[in-house]
Amino acid sequence: MEIYLKTERLTLRELTAEDLPLLTELHTDPEVMRYLESVMPTEDEVRVHLRNMIAYYALGQQTGYWAALDERGRFLGWFLLRPDKDEPRPGQLEVGYRLHRFAWGQGYGTEGTRALVDKAFAELGADEVFAGTMAANLGSRRVMEKSGLTFRRVGHGDWMRDLEGGDQGGVRYAIDRAAWSIGRNG
Repeated sequence: MEIYLKTERLTLRELTAEDLPLLTELHTDPEVMRYLESVMPTEDEVRVHLRNMIAYYALGQQTGYWAALDERGRFLGWFLLRPDKDEPRPGQLEVGYRLHRFAWGQGYGTEGTRALVDKAFAELGADEVFAGTMAANLGSRRVMEKSGLTFRRVGHGDWMRDLEGGDQGGVRYAIDRAAWSIGRNG
């Protein structure tokens, strides 16, 4: 398993097929999925998702999904750094995360997101990094703000209709290279 990135408390490594039980536990926790899915995925659906996550590594672009482990090697969830899956644009990358409840409020989301934002600009040549969540997901919004991303817009989509807080829509946060550089040097 290749290590993608290390921070003070986190190791981000490639996902493998052996991670299926860990991912299934994460993706079938109703609280974790509260703003993401109205119906919990089956293990077979998680298996397909994991296969798609692993497929990013073959692209050789240093983007994709990464298992997040704490200092003791405990699986916390995953982070992503990838081109927008719906409307990819050169120089633009999406950052995201999905963490177990026991990892919430511990600073792992912010630590991992900051490190990925830094990598996107310093090593991958990104011009902009963005993230999105449901407007009602205040915890995720705080992670984005603490990571230096700023609110950009609210959007609505049919997929949100059945989710908690779906009537409030989704939000997008972003940071561009200039703002990142100022924040890093200022």
